Amino acid sequence: MSTEEAKSMTDTTETHESEAAQQGAISDFGIDTTSRSTSEAVRDYWASVRGGELGSLPALLGLIVLLIVFSSLSESFFTLGNLANLLQQGASITIIAMGLVFVLLLGEIDLSAGTASGVTASVMALDLIHGGNLLGGMGDGVFYVFCGWLVLAVGLSLLMRLWTGVVLSGIALVIALLGVPANAWIGMLLAICVGASIGCITGYLVAKIGIPSFVVTLALFLVWSGVVLQFIGQGGTLGLRDDTIFQVANGNIGTAGSWILCVVAVGGYAALVLNRHFTRLRKGLVAQPTALVLTKIGGLALLAAVATFALTQNRSPSTLVVIAGVPYVVPLVLVLLVIGTFVLDRTSYGRHLYAVGGNKEAARRAGINVEKIRMSVFVIASSAAAIGAIVYSSKVGSVDPNAGGGNTLLMSVGAAVIGGTSLFGGKGRLRDAVIGGAVLAVIANGMGLLKQPSAVVFMVTGLVLLLAASVDALSRRRAATSAR
Repeated sequence: MSTEEAKSMTDTTETHESEAAQQGAISDFGIDTTSRSTSEAVRDYWASVRGGELGSLPALLGLIVLLIVFSSLSESFFTLGNLANLLQQGASITIIAMGLVFVLLLGEIDLSAGTASGVTASVMALDLIHGGNLLGGMGDGVFYVFCGWLVLAVGLSLLMRLWTGVVLSGIALVIALLGVPANAWIGMLLAICVGASIGCITGYLVAKIGIPSFVVTLALFLVWSGVVLQFIGQGGTLGLRDDTIFQVANGNIGTAGSWILCVVAVGGYAALVLNRHFTRLRKGLVAQPTALVLTKIGGLALLAAVATFALTQNRSPSTLVVIAGVPYVVPLVLVLLVIGTFVLDRTSYGRHLYAVGGNKEAARRAGINVEKIRMSVFVIASSAAAIGAIVYSSKVGSVDPNAGGGNTLLMSVGAAVIGGTSLFGGKGRLRDAVIGGAVLAVIANGMGLLKQPSAVVFMVTGLVLLLAASVDALSRRRAATSAR
């Protein structure tokens, strides 16, 4: 054997050894670089469902059943006007539920989110009615306590180095002290910042002091109920006559704007999904079959196009007025969904959040600031509650002493849980709140069209929530059994 042949054999042997070592490393670390066919992907998904990983599937199936049932029982259900009204009715609960998903991911609960939304709505209304003069609207004593509370929120956020809380609470304090002239956009910003300050105080008591979230938020539920009553007065009502506020929940995008929204939403989704898909293929990581990915995008595009076409038709009962276009609440919910999903899926904060929700002690030992994460979710939840309050106040056109009370919290938590977010923490997506909110909105709307009394609506909604919680518990048990 010549020297060159021996060298060639040695190089070939080293190459094979290197490839074997790489394959061994991949096997050791559980990296799946195999490709899958469509049938294999479907089979794997079915296996995960059988193993207890149900996700939003039960809620989606339930939503489909409800749509079929109500459309068969009521001729008015699938009319254009009712479908647009359905979107507007469920928006406020859906937005509050989106914020509560962050809290539920840690296995915590925020019972004060409903009444906190009432506080933010009443502050916004006082600011608008009194021309930005909160001192005159609240009275000296109440105003100084209000400002002291904002200062406290800023201080607690500084202690925890939660800069978002510092900035938002500080903005609310500046607006209150300067008496900025009344403006709808300033009023809405003030409401969101006040919501964030509420979350700072709640989160600090839970994360740093160590009081169970159930106890803290139950106490604050009562506190904020009293605050709303103090701001508005027994039997009083604060009317919102500002056109900008009115348009938030009652206005519609024009026909051209609706189609632009459709193209941007579908195009953006397609670009993100395809970029992630082909990036995984280039890196040799496991990915869904391209045909399946394209089918999902095509299905979403078709659904969005049909919905946009329907909503751009004139749905006014009068020939003198034209009402057409996608309601403003739709892009609002979509923007919050995209931002929240990006935060949870593509940022270190989102990964830390899931880690803390899965195992708090393990996350602490991994170097994650658990206290800061726990405090931050309450800030997010209260800020989302403020946005939901803006939408609801716009819909009804006023703020009364019952704002945020009643079943607001129960429906919001129910929307998140029905959509698939686990009450035990560590499992859930922001889209769960949207799907669950749609289920509850369809129930309330369909029951109303069938002229069912409130008692029946509450009983049906409660049973649906109980069923969702049961499915969650059973699926987790099934997943634990499969893991063994």
